[in-house]
Amino acid sequence: MIAPALRALLGHWRRHPLQLATLVIGLALATGLWTGVQAINAQARSSYAEAADSLAGDTRPRLEGAMTLADFAAARRAGWLVTPVLEARLPGTRLRLLGVDPFTMPPDAAAEPLGDPSLLRDFLAGLVVLGAPDTVAGMEDPSLARAVPGMAPGLVVADIEAAQRFEGTDRVDALVVLPGNREGLPPLEELIPGTRLVRPEGNGGGEIARLTDSFHLNLTAFGLLSFAVGLFIVHAAIGLAFEQRRPLLRTLRAIGLSARSLTLALALELVALTLLGGGLGVVLGYLVAALLLPGVAATLSGLYGATVAGGLTLSPTWWLLGFAMAGAGLALAGGRSLWQLAHLPVLAPAMPRAWAQAKRRTLRWQMAGGLALLLLAALLAAFGTGLVAGFALLGALLLGAALLLPPILVAVLDLGARLARGPVAQWVWADARQQVPGLSLALMALLLALAANIGVGTMVGSFRATFTGWLDQRLAAELYLTAADAAEAQRMLQFLDGRVTALPIVSEEARVAGMPGEVFGIRDHATYRDHWPLLDAAPGAWDRLAAGEGAMVNEQVARREGLWTGDAIDLGRAGTWEIVGVYSDYGNPRGQAYLGASSFFEAFPDAVATRFALRVAPDEAPALADALAEAFALPPDRLVDQASVKRFSLEVFDSTFAVTAALNALTLGVAGFALWASLATLAGMRVPQVAPLWALGLTRRRIALLDVARAAALAALTAVLAIPVGIVLAWALLAVVNVLAFGWLLPLALFPLDWLRLAALALVAATLAAALPALRLWRMPPADLVKVFAHER
Repeated sequence: MIAPALRALLGHWRRHPLQLATLVIGLALATGLWTGVQAINAQARSSYAEAADSLAGDTRPRLEGAMTLADFAAARRAGWLVTPVLEARLPGTRLRLLGVDPFTMPPDAAAEPLGDPSLLRDFLAGLVVLGAPDTVAGMEDPSLARAVPGMAPGLVVADIEAAQRFEGTDRVDALVVLPGNREGLPPLEELIPGTRLVRPEGNGGGEIARLTDSFHLNLTAFGLLSFAVGLFIVHAAIGLAFEQRRPLLRTLRAIGLSARSLTLALALELVALTLLGGGLGVVLGYLVAALLLPGVAATLSGLYGATVAGGLTLSPTWWLLGFAMAGAGLALAGGRSLWQLAHLPVLAPAMPRAWAQAKRRTLRWQMAGGLALLLLAALLAAFGTGLVAGFALLGALLLGAALLLPPILVAVLDLGARLARGPVAQWVWADARQQVPGLSLALMALLLALAANIGVGTMVGSFRATFTGWLDQRLAAELYLTAADAAEAQRMLQFLDGRVTALPIVSEEARVAGMPGEVFGIRDHATYRDHWPLLDAAPGAWDRLAAGEGAMVNEQVARREGLWTGDAIDLGRAGTWEIVGVYSDYGNPRGQAYLGASSFFEAFPDAVATRFALRVAPDEAPALADALAEAFALPPDRLVDQASVKRFSLEVFDSTFAVTAALNALTLGVAGFALWASLATLAGMRVPQVAPLWALGLTRRRIALLDVARAAALAALTAVLAIPVGIVLAWALLAVVNVLAFGWLLPLALFPLDWLRLAALALVAATLAAALPALRLWRMPPADLVKVFAHER
């Protein structure tokens, strides 16, 4: 009897195509947003793996220190299988230049094309470089590069001598130790004094992958939030379908279908819907990933210097995971109704009172679950450690608040009904109370979306306000000048001598506390003492830095490694230093350290200052800028004023959080759709409830307007409750997740106007969602209302 029962059940969807579309679209939206985020993460991690497998990665032991090609030759003559690398940045781009020796480098994607003698000749002469197809396509002159599939994105490979000529140096950054070295050889550190052997940690995967784990965990959290919001649509549609099919379920049980067989038929129906909605969701996820991937790539590049391939690769892992999530979502959405059906007596599914009592019991359990989750969130806030605990805190907070929403709405509406005067007012309150179970899931989705928007918006707004104030302090110089090379820098300094103070901005890539970072050398000047904000400092910190008695590190290193003033820190090639100060460095999760100028150049003798901060009277800055531009024929990007640097920094900031804004908008849109779907489905079921009011004298127009007002009032109550949830969410993001993910602590700033804007959007969404069902009621023929009184109910 299962097959006939299944045909009877599927007949419901033929009679209610809008409800079927709502369920399938809701499941597709939930699966699509989740799958899209997973596809983006998978693409990024694939790019990290390619970068880690290159010679610039960290999967092989490396000898680091001050070396030249002569040291490489000495190591090879001693029997060591090593290959030299030179790492640099191409000026004006985010491309990494990797100088290699094609005769000793291990076989990989970059080495394979060099088997062509003509290409090898041009490569050795410095006439051609190698790069991934996306990298070559983005170069100013692609004719000078050969596209090599499988190479890490953002990496340009050149012959090491050609790279040294380009950099104007004879240095070698590292000797990569290859497998197969014979035992009994003299240690490399003794063979080449002043160096150290750095071995890879773990099983590879790249330092960038470890550095960006927090960012991808953020994306995954957004994907789960979007999935949860979309799942509320599915839950609401399935719940309403069970409500509407109660007489059918009674009939099937009465003619002899067992509860087990009926439950199995409904489960098979859910499987069919999983395949349909999951398939559409995977396709939608691919489109969402393709749309958001450029923004994610820009964010990863701006925050971490990580380059992600622009093309999206189809992976069976994430689309199979999409189907799995769709099935899990439908199981969660329909599981409660299946359980109730299996445990109710034979004729109970057609008894509204029995069904309502089951709903009431569920509401009590829901309230208890919400309170338990909020208690768990409080315990995690007080005692939790680690990023996973931080996101568990966010999940418990949001889910607990969502579960408590229906009981709170019921209590408020009950209070309003007791205070109401007049039969119409009392009916409006009672009707709103009766509609809460049918609308609760859509309102919970709206609460989650609003709270997430308020929380994330408050976090971003607090970050932007703090970042802007920090830029005002840090960008103390009036002009910032960049020379093309060391010779031009020297001529510029001679031109500026006696006219302005030129503070060099010089840095070198180095390992800071074992992770990739930068070491800067700064000159002792009042600009730093007066404008550089220090979070923690030893007495006389600036004097000790200038005297070469210590180093300063940014907040990210201090929090990540637990190293503060008085502790020692390893700065790679620069040696080990005592920390004399910790400075704020918002927007930069990488490790960074400052040394006094003399100490810096002792550690990095080949470093050349080509960037300068110019201190000049503000009214003299325009004239000086014109004189420099004329004397050296400078393009606009090599001489910028403070306002331009600040504007560029804020543009980078805004592009960094563009993906967050897009996901927020998608989540809010899904919640609006959920509200419309629930109201549209309930509209047909409400005709028996409003027909007696029409018969008693209320016009269809007034009833329709009251329906719109009821929906707006429920949305307004939800928005009011979302504000405190959003504020607590913002605190958790700033004080817990942000510190663990990025390494800096931000003050909480409140933006009431943004809350009002979101509340207004919620009211508009609710009004628009209720408008179409209300319009149908307004235009309903009186004959349809009269038929209600002839119906069996």
